[in-house]
Amino acid sequence: MNNAGNRLVAALSLTLCNMEKSVSNNRCHSISQMPFSNDVGSEMNWESRYRHVKHINLEFAQDIEDKHLDLAKTKCLDSLQELESINLNVCQKISDRGVETITSACPKLKVFSFYWNVSGCKSITDKSLQLIADNYPDLEFLNLTRCVKLTDGGLQQILFKCSSLQSLNLYALSSFTDEAYRKISLLANLRFLDLCGSQNLSDQGLTCIAKCKNLVSLNLTWCVRVTDVGVIAIAQGCTSLEFLSPLINLFGIVGVTDKCLEALSRSCSNTITTLDVNGCIGIK
Repeated sequence: MNNAGNRLVAALSLTLCNMEKSVSNNRCHSISQMPFSNDVGSEMNWESRYRHVKHINLEFAQDIEDKHLDLAKTKCLDSLQELESINLNVCQKISDRGVETITSACPKLKVFSFYWNVSGCKSITDKSLQLIADNYPDLEFLNLTRCVKLTDGGLQQILFKCSSLQSLNLYALSSFTDEAYRKISLLANLRFLDLCGSQNLSDQGLTCIAKCKNLVSLNLTWCVRVTDVGVIAIAQGCTSLEFLSPLINLFGIVGVTDKCLEALSRSCSNTITTLDVNGCIGIK
């Protein structure tokens, strides 16, 4: 997406669509679906445009920078007040400063996604997690895939303050320890949890996660320290693994055996639809 920064501001300010919204028409408007204008300097009325934007999808807009978010805030602050979802996946030039701009301009966010590709994100640190935690107690979805500079301290701020989280993606983050993983148990509404590559997650941490009674999807791929003890705790504690596409992924865990399968069959045989045990050499 070329010139995505200018197009973001243009989209927020120069819509060609009719943005009238009646009480009975509660549809959401997404920046990713709207026409763009290159006339960023237009004198049209900024405040009347995209007043009811709820979703902004900038996925793979790799030329988006912090300065573009600053400009969007300056020009379109009124339009950002109702924003509920922002997708910054693979926006490689966004840093903590950009997150600070977002948190100061968008008071109602419930969905925040930072997915990064193989190279990993080194510009998002615990400062961003602190800002998100302080500003979004009602956050429901958070994707931190490959934000490799994060630590236990930052994640714990999220877990302490964002108690409404329903989906948490910590894919390919090996820096966290059980000190943080244990606090995931605070998320009573959590339904989807991706811990793929959590190399420091032990049975002790997983046993605490088993307190998330509403969990329906769990990815433990390459959580190499997990054994039967942790998986059995999940089988016994997470009895809500039954809605949508229940998934327990054990791919690559060598410490689990047939014992965990027996526990899963006793507790979840009527609900689990997908069970991946590829690479689990202890399972016969």
